[in-house]
Amino acid sequence: MIRDMIKFFLGNFTLTFLILGTIGALFSIYQHRKVKTKALTADILLKYYCLFAIGITYLYNALFHIYFHALAARFIGWTDSPFQIEVGTASLGFGVIGILATRKNFGLRLAAVLGPSIFLLGAAIGHVHQMITNHNFSPGNAGIIFYTDWIVPLIGFILLYRSYKLGGEKI
Repeated sequence: MIRDMIKFFLGNFTLTFLILGTIGALFSIYQHRKVKTKALTADILLKYYCLFAIGITYLYNALFHIYFHALAARFIGWTDSPFQIEVGTASLGFGVIGILATRKNFGLRLAAVLGPSIFLLGAAIGHVHQMITNHNFSPGNAGIIFYTDWIVPLIGFILLYRSYKLGGEKI
């Protein structure tokens, strides 16, 4: 039971880190409850999104694509190739930007959301293509990863918009 839960959380890391980031953000919002404003709330949500949904998620992804590339390829339903390391190094760059974006800098946060979002949306289109042409319904191609390829960018753009409109960058 516990082993299956750990396997689920690690295998669906995009959802896991999105949820952990949301929990962290809610805890931080609670800590700031006496000075809470809409702008501060939007900023906290965006900060934790950048840290968890981008920073930690992509560092985790980099680790797997660089060091455990054969496992990552099987999870997606691919054969192992040098491309795995290229995806890993791109993920490493996205992860570093996500962590740097936890600082009070809207431009960095914009970059942290925009770059990975373009990647994720492109990956989602690739997953659909794989499902249609190769009947690839592996968990890493057609499972939760596929859905978070659409949801994570949507959430990121909503948080960016809210933070920008409300004059974020308070924390």
